[in-house]
Amino acid sequence: MAEAPELIPSFDGTPLALHRLGSGRPLLLLHGLFSSAHMNWVNWGQAQLLADAGFECLMPDLRAHGESGKPHDPAAYPADVLARDTIALVEALGLTEFDLCGFSLGARTSVRAVIRGLKPRRLVLGGMGLEGLAGWTGRGAFFIDAIDRFDEVKHGDPAFAAVSFMKTMKVDRVATRLLLQTFSDTDPADLAKITMPTLVVNGDQDRDNGSPDLLAEALPDATLVTVPGTHMSCVTKPDLGQAIRDFLLA
Repeated sequence: MAEAPELIPSFDGTPLALHRLGSGRPLLLLHGLFSSAHMNWVNWGQAQLLADAGFECLMPDLRAHGESGKPHDPAAYPADVLARDTIALVEALGLTEFDLCGFSLGARTSVRAVIRGLKPRRLVLGGMGLEGLAGWTGRGAFFIDAIDRFDEVKHGDPAFAAVSFMKTMKVDRVATRLLLQTFSDTDPADLAKITMPTLVVNGDQDRDNGSPDLLAEALPDATLVTVPGTHMSCVTKPDLGQAIRDFLLA
C-alpha cells in the first residue's frame, strides 16, 4: 500500500485522504471516532484479511481525522457532513457496485449516507446499537465534554478512555468538536430505508453504542453476529474481519 494517500476533494473542496489496499470488488471502510483508516483497518490486519479475500479496500480518513482536512471554519461542518463526504467520495471514485462497512462513527456515517440515498450492494455496521443512532445526542455531548475538559480528566473519570485515545491519535480538538456538532439523532423509522442485506457485528463486551440486537430487529434485512472483545479491543482481533469477509462473500 502506498504510504502517501490520494487526496480527493469533497463536495466543498475539503481534501479527503484515501488509502487503498488490494484489488477486486470495491469495499469502502469507514473508521471510528478519533481514529483513522490505519488505526482501525490496517494496523490490526483487518484490511489485509479483506484484501486477501478479493476486495479492494478503500479507506478514507474521515473529515477532521487522520490525513484528511481539518478545517476550523464552522461553515465546513454542515449537518450530516460525513454522510455527504461519503457520497461525494463514491461519486468521485465512480463506484456503482460496491460494499460499505463502517465501525462505530463509521457505522453511523454509513447509516446516514444510505438514508440520504447511497446504495451499496451490502452494508456492514460494526460497533453500533440502536441507541447509538436514535440517541446520539447524549453520546455526542459526552465527547464534547471530554474535549472541553481535556486537560483536567484523570484516572477514574468516565471520559478518561476517550481522552487517552485522543492523546494517542493527536486529534485536532477544534475540528473534532465542530464535527461532533454536525450529528443528530436518527429516527428509527428511517431505518426502513436500509433495504440491502446488512450485517450488525459487535464485540460480546461492547454496548458502548447500545443494543446491536435492537438495531438488527429495526433493519429490514439484518444478520447479527457477535465477535470477541470490547468496543476498543474487537478491532484488534481477526474475528471481526472474518465476520465481515464471510458476510460479504455469502
